[in-house]
Amino acid sequence: MTSPAKPATDARDYGNTILLPKTDFPRRAGLAEKEPKILARWEAMDIYRRQRERAKTGTAPREKFVLHFGPPFANGHIHLGHLLSHTLKDFVARSMELAGYDAPLVPGYDCHGLPIEWKIEEKHRTEKKNNTKEADPVGFRRECREYAAHWSGVQTGELQRLGINGDWKNPYSTMYPESEAAIAREIHTFLRNGSLYRGSKPVMWSPVEQTALAEAEVEYKDITSDTVFVKFPLVKGPQALLDAKASVVIWTTTPWTLPANRAIAYGEDLEYFAIKVKNPSVNGSLLSIGEVLLVEQNRDPHLRNEAGIQDAEIIWKGKGADLAGAYATHCLAAKDKGYDLTVPLLPGDFVTTDAGTGFVHIAPGHGEDDYRLGLKYNIEVPHTVGPDGAYFPHVPLFAGAAVYTAEGKKGPANKFVMNALAEVGALVAKSQILHSYPHSWRSKAPVIFRNTPQWFISMEKNDLRKKALAEIEKTAFFPPRGKNRIGAMVESRGDWCISRQRAWGVPIAIFVDKKTGEPLTDDTVLNRTIDIFGQEGSDAWYARPASDFLGDKYNPDDFEQIVDIVDVWFESGSTHAFVMETRPELHWPADLYLEGSDQHRGWFQSSLLEAVGSRGKAPYKAILTHGFILDEKGYKMSKSTGNGMAPVDLMQNYGADILRLWVAGSDYTEDIKFGENILKGHVDVYRRIRNTFCYLLGSFDGFSDDLRVKSAEMSALDRFVLHRLAELDETVRSCIATYDYQRLISEVNHFCARDLSAFYFDICKDALYCEAVTSPKRRAIVSVLDEVFKCLAHWLAPILPFTCEEAWLSYKGLTLDDREISIHLSTLPEVPKAWRDDGLAAQWAQIIAARSVVTGALEPKRADKTIGASLEAAPIVYVADTAMASVLQSIDFADVCITSGITVQTGAAPADAFTLNEVPG
Repeated sequence: MTSPAKPATDARDYGNTILLPKTDFPRRAGLAEKEPKILARWEAMDIYRRQRERAKTGTAPREKFVLHFGPPFANGHIHLGHLLSHTLKDFVARSMELAGYDAPLVPGYDCHGLPIEWKIEEKHRTEKKNNTKEADPVGFRRECREYAAHWSGVQTGELQRLGINGDWKNPYSTMYPESEAAIAREIHTFLRNGSLYRGSKPVMWSPVEQTALAEAEVEYKDITSDTVFVKFPLVKGPQALLDAKASVVIWTTTPWTLPANRAIAYGEDLEYFAIKVKNPSVNGSLLSIGEVLLVEQNRDPHLRNEAGIQDAEIIWKGKGADLAGAYATHCLAAKDKGYDLTVPLLPGDFVTTDAGTGFVHIAPGHGEDDYRLGLKYNIEVPHTVGPDGAYFPHVPLFAGAAVYTAEGKKGPANKFVMNALAEVGALVAKSQILHSYPHSWRSKAPVIFRNTPQWFISMEKNDLRKKALAEIEKTAFFPPRGKNRIGAMVESRGDWCISRQRAWGVPIAIFVDKKTGEPLTDDTVLNRTIDIFGQEGSDAWYARPASDFLGDKYNPDDFEQIVDIVDVWFESGSTHAFVMETRPELHWPADLYLEGSDQHRGWFQSSLLEAVGSRGKAPYKAILTHGFILDEKGYKMSKSTGNGMAPVDLMQNYGADILRLWVAGSDYTEDIKFGENILKGHVDVYRRIRNTFCYLLGSFDGFSDDLRVKSAEMSALDRFVLHRLAELDETVRSCIATYDYQRLISEVNHFCARDLSAFYFDICKDALYCEAVTSPKRRAIVSVLDEVFKCLAHWLAPILPFTCEEAWLSYKGLTLDDREISIHLSTLPEVPKAWRDDGLAAQWAQIIAARSVVTGALEPKRADKTIGASLEAAPIVYVADTAMASVLQSIDFADVCITSGITVQTGAAPADAFTLNEVPG
């Protein structure tokens, strides 16, 4: 039976008695439209300059924290790698700034090098211009400079749009005259201390680009290579082997290097067999009955299998040391008199039994180990392959053949060498192998090891290797495994080849005496060169006559002017010298270098070697590395493979703060997956954070400082939330100090979801909506929410700079047109230590556990319509432990559970009572 309706005259409107949330901070973010407006506000405020000025005010200047901004390459739009790397840098600078440091960030660009030169060459090829580089090097360099300047400008806009806060009005660039002068000065430092020398040794060489490459300029890809087992007949050695007419068998994946063979290496402590072929296979074996082959004992089965040997007997056993002083004839001696030479057998500590035969063919012009062994034993280093990757005209049999098939050249060389070996009976077996091989990261073509005159920095002169390893030990690494990685690379690397045969870059600006071959170290000449570079840039090296640098003291005809450019890794490794040492807002060494893990062999290492070699110390105190970006299936992400995603497009769709949240929410120490589905997960996290801000800001309507309640006068529940703020503040500060942004965002998100939304907000909403603005209970709650907002807004400001700025302006009652206030001009709020109350927290852990049982019991009652809202229930809670019962009875547990009443009883619960296994008792 329904009750009769009351007369309309008795109807009362209670709506105006409810304090609903009121804020101008919208739940819908609209980041793509709003973020550019906030950027414009920051630019109008000149916020970076104001940060620097603020750091100087107060009783004492702030302590500096310097992150040296590694220069991105200025040759295209930013990609996801930039997004990850530079956002992390921004996290560091912003969070250190909030933590109370003066944390300037000076961005810059790497503007020289092959990729830019390659683009201009492509343009010239399209326009059918020939030899522009040679005919007008200054004009060619000008085009490169204009190209780099264009993309520097583009990337500046895109990085600013991403929210990267730095000195964008005054960035550095490797192509500024003052930078080029500084780079040349650093080269001269190594010249003066004797570390720089010209040598002829094998380096990684790109036949396509016709230049030497650094390890950091190559990438490794799997290719299929020809492999051969080849005989070298012994002519001197143990008598038993000579009587048996034994041949040493080598195995190589580069048959094209055999014309340059000048020795064979063995392992002194390895055990070797001489096997006599008794029954070669009928299936195409290249061997004859009675042939004797020398092979390491563990590789004997492999050789027999590959060579098709069905049966053989061992006629000699010995150690590698027994082969000391032995010689063999060159494998091609029978084919052409140009190879009528004997090659020594030499001990090599790099010989292993992982593959091959236990003997290594040595071509000193085509491998680092080969070169070192040849140098040790004074072995000739032949020049067989030219800059274009083809054999020189003087190479017997193979003149003009290209190592790899190239337009206009016969090749590949492997085919011609293998045919020649087969003709003279030196070929034991041939096959193919799939292996990882270096390729130029620009042309994507295979590189070769080629002997060529280059300029090197010695790793041993002035103890550079030893000092660099000592500095690595002093450096902090995030993650720690980076120390072992870069340490192993420095320990094993050869001398640093710093010359490149290109046009766009800083020249190795020195002169060499044509008679003595010695470089000129006259300080007057060197200083004059630096002065000219500082005024005009390094183009002057090509535009001015040599006499302008040499002066009247020297005849230009007596000197060779070096026109090779310096390795771009030397350039970027020198940035510490013309950025950190010259900018007054910075200091040397940097507190942190931050880049991808591939920079252990790139920028981290080149910076280390350059600084240690010139100053005796590393240019950094710590190194932070991040992984690479993969797609959602775990594949490497790039535009060329069709799975690349452009940050500029993503910002237009999602906003920069969502992308930044993805960076913070990912474990950057490992490779990171990225894709639309992954990004949507971070959108959900962002929505929760934004809704939290919206709820908090909506609760402040009508609140003022005179209504604030002191913590000592608050309820236990309110004080527990303050405790959580104090607890979380310690965590956030620790995360900032250790660059652990994933933990920071995880803890803050967890706090918003569990402690606030599902707990404190839920309990307090009735008081917020229904209590009077001046009621002590509501005042206390809003006082807590005010502290929560200030903490959250600051904790998240480095990660979500746009959103936190918008929320802060709303909190202050300001709009984007107001240009005095910014959350990024403040520091982390001081959280009173008195808020930390671990005893209170232990009690509330019990209360929260008990509450979960009550809310769990209410759910099925809601579902079966026994009750509607939780306030329609008045449950009985049975507690086994009297101490816990006392805790629950000490508070208004019904308020905490949002029920009309609760009875707490001590003792066993009825058999049909609702329980949760995770909350015993």
